[in-house]
Amino acid sequence: MSSDPWGRVDETGTVYVRTADGEQVVGSWQAGTPDEALAYFERKYEGLVVEIGLLEKRVKTTDLSAKDAQTAIDHIREQVDAHHAVGDLAALKVRLDKLVATVDARREERKVQRAKQSDEARHSKEALVVEAEELAQSDQWRAAGERLRALVDTWKGLPRLDRKSDDELWHRFSHARSAFSKRRKAHFASLDAQREEARKTKEKLVAEAESLSGSADWGPTAARYRELMADWKAAGRAQREHEDDLWNRFRGAQDVFFAARGSVFAERDAEQTENLKLKEELVEEAEKLVPVGDLKAARAAFRSINERWEAIGHVPRDARPKVEGRMHAVERALQESEETEWRRTNPEARARAEGLTGQLQAAVDKLQGQIEAARSAGNTAKADKLQRELDGRQALLDQALKGLQEFGG
Repeated sequence: MSSDPWGRVDETGTVYVRTADGEQVVGSWQAGTPDEALAYFERKYEGLVVEIGLLEKRVKTTDLSAKDAQTAIDHIREQVDAHHAVGDLAALKVRLDKLVATVDARREERKVQRAKQSDEARHSKEALVVEAEELAQSDQWRAAGERLRALVDTWKGLPRLDRKSDDELWHRFSHARSAFSKRRKAHFASLDAQREEARKTKEKLVAEAESLSGSADWGPTAARYRELMADWKAAGRAQREHEDDLWNRFRGAQDVFFAARGSVFAERDAEQTENLKLKEELVEEAEKLVPVGDLKAARAAFRSINERWEAIGHVPRDARPKVEGRMHAVERALQESEETEWRRTNPEARARAEGLTGQLQAAVDKLQGQIEAARSAGNTAKADKLQRELDGRQALLDQALKGLQEFGG
């Protein structure tokens, strides 16, 4: 027979552990000496001590969930209650009870924290909804559109609320975005309608200009051409694909008329020679406007030069192409600067470019998340396949971002 302070082995090989409720049977040992039997079950006790120590450390230093911690505690407690070890089992129960209290406290802390986070998320989402509803009424199409996209990203980063509250707030948020998009679409549709109206007006002006090109009624016809030019400027811009063609026809009709008039006034060569000298001086003044720096100032200066140009009258026929060609070159440079400025500040094209960039960025972010998930799951083949798809999307995104830079953003 062998014994120690916490257990003993009787002559039959039965092992006992001493508890506050008296001796409890641990097990039976027939394979060796009684001391070996006690040593074996003492080692099992030490194993429980180590296991409890590790669990205490995990609860204290990691984010182990309360549910998982309680499951581990229950598993160890079953072993302690089964009396399959020799040692101070009561002390182990005390440690397990303290650990349960710690886990319960941690559970309450996390419950309070989750409630706090939920309350903060609710206030944040309500603030986003209020701002989105204000932006929905804005006419600052570019700035408001950019801000609404930023609000969506912020929303996605916030925790979900209870389903009812989250759905209600999202409905208001989504409705505000939709309302803004409808208003912006209507605005640009109105611009398109204005350009279409300008096209129709200019086609009528071209038709009349072409019908007058063969007139020999020099004075009234020249006056009418000036009126048509004023009407042309007042009509506004047509669609880009029509504007240049209509202008070329309009100016071509005028050129035909004034060329004919110029041939009739050939006897005025002396006057026309002086006109040429004056126009060459104006051309030199106009050419100093190129390259264009301050577009607004250049346009104003060119208008002044052009008004003086129109007041001078005709030049000798053989000199006209060269001097007017130089003037037209300056005019084209100004038009090209206007076109560049228009494209750079065109909110509709900017919105489309930014929309495409946002979609591509979202796709890239999503693929990156899927790749990380696949690699974490050990699915290398899927991760590689997704990586190839990501490379393609990234290339498109880089190209879209490069295009967006043309708008100065």
